[in-house]
Amino acid sequence: MNTTMTTTMSTKTTAPAPTGALNASRTTATAARVLRQLRHDPRTIALLILVPCALLLLLRYVFDGSPRTFDNIGASLLGIFPLITMFLVTSIATLRERTSGTLERLLAMPVGKGDLIAGYALAFGILAIIQSALATGLAVWFLGLDVTGSPWLLLLVALLDALLGTALGLFVSAFAASEFQAVQFMPAVIFPQLLLCGLFAPRSTMHPVLEAISDVLPMSYAVDGMNEVLRHTDMTATFVRDVLIVAGCALLVLGLGAATLRRRTA
Repeated sequence: MNTTMTTTMSTKTTAPAPTGALNASRTTATAARVLRQLRHDPRTIALLILVPCALLLLLRYVFDGSPRTFDNIGASLLGIFPLITMFLVTSIATLRERTSGTLERLLAMPVGKGDLIAGYALAFGILAIIQSALATGLAVWFLGLDVTGSPWLLLLVALLDALLGTALGLFVSAFAASEFQAVQFMPAVIFPQLLLCGLFAPRSTMHPVLEAISDVLPMSYAVDGMNEVLRHTDMTATFVRDVLIVAGCALLVLGLGAATLRRRTA
């Protein structure tokens, strides 16, 4: 009997447990699994990669008689479209894994919450790189978007915006019980930022209360960063500030996503 108890206790104590620190192998394994699943979902891949390009193409010919208007808003939308599509796809895909029990089974294994969130972010980040590169190349070299600065800086901001959308999608998926509810978060999370980011009117001309709110919304700095590239040949201090704020917000939201990751599905 004592031998049996000793063996049982030994088995329990030697079971691996996830640590707080990120583990590269667990993170990459999670990312590889997500990418394998996405590979069998062509509609999601089309939404992620082709829709932003199609919207930019449509916008260019909406303003076919006024190409200067396309130059003024095209750069801003180059950052906004990837953010919106990554938010939508990431929130729904993550929620699907919550409701199917996949996340619960993974969290029962020696995988930390940080490993899971980082793995999802890495997988969708790879798609974000492809998406941002295609959209930026299409806008600058095919649609003739006239930018004063380097197109590579446009690509950098577009990529950070896509990663921010990924982080927001991972975060809000914790508060939705169904895919329909995940979609409902878009008007609450994305639309206010879209209205206050300076796309429709300069933020300095808004009501002081709305201007103050816009100052704490990350999409405002994404649009400001795009406009800096549009107007200046060199990298400005304002551009660096905008990029750091967008990147910092993405990391902060990813951290919140890891903190709200539950071990039990609804």
